[in-house]
Amino acid sequence: MMRPVALIGYGAIAQEVCALADPAWGLQQVLVRPGKADAVQASLPHGIHAIETLDALHPDTGMVIECAGHGAVHDYGADILSRGIDLAIVSSGALADARLEDRLRQSAVEAGTRLRVLSGAIGGIDALAAAGAALENVSYIARKPPMSWSGSPAEQTHDLAGIHTETAVFEGTAREAALQFPKNANVVATVALAGVGFDRTTVALMADPQAQGNTHEITATGGGYDLRYATKGAALKSNPKTSALTAQSILQALRGRAPGIVV
Repeated sequence: MMRPVALIGYGAIAQEVCALADPAWGLQQVLVRPGKADAVQASLPHGIHAIETLDALHPDTGMVIECAGHGAVHDYGADILSRGIDLAIVSSGALADARLEDRLRQSAVEAGTRLRVLSGAIGGIDALAAAGAALENVSYIARKPPMSWSGSPAEQTHDLAGIHTETAVFEGTAREAALQFPKNANVVATVALAGVGFDRTTVALMADPQAQGNTHEITATGGGYDLRYATKGAALKSNPKTSALTAQSILQALRGRAPGIVV
């Protein structure tokens, strides 16, 4: 019998997951902020319950899946791993904080648990991770319409409305990009963690007037490999700023726990 699963957060991503998850996959609880349980409970599918503290987790919980942002990884990650519960995260940008990454790694090793970084909004992560040790160069390029960079540091360095040709609003390492551009940190961090690390992965964030939506590109070479991937995914209908593929990566993680053939 599969051990129960809990989610952290009940925003657009978690709501999509709860709505589409098969009851047989073991999703039973959703961890929410204090004072929110009653309101959330009314909208949860039958069989899934809202809780407000880790102490209220099902005693046999086998995995917790985070979909609540960097703060949730920081606040709950080490405690979950130390309790003997595996943790899967989509907010991988939190691991750009080297101290947090070390603390989570140590907690997992000491407890014999695993922190799994889900692929989230980008494809090609499986091949990148498989080739990782042999790779020499990994680069990531994000392309978005200029005004999509509103609210980021690019707004302070560029006249976004005046950009008429493809323009780099940032060039540097994955660690620098993840820390300076937190809204793009998760994809950047996932690429870095799968490949050659935060400080060896190069990143370019592009404002492109011709862009139709957001595109993620990975190029990785070394050890006889030449990997090139581009991902352009649909947004969640309930939140246009959120990739639908992120929710699907969580559903795939749940699906992979069920008996049968797993890809």
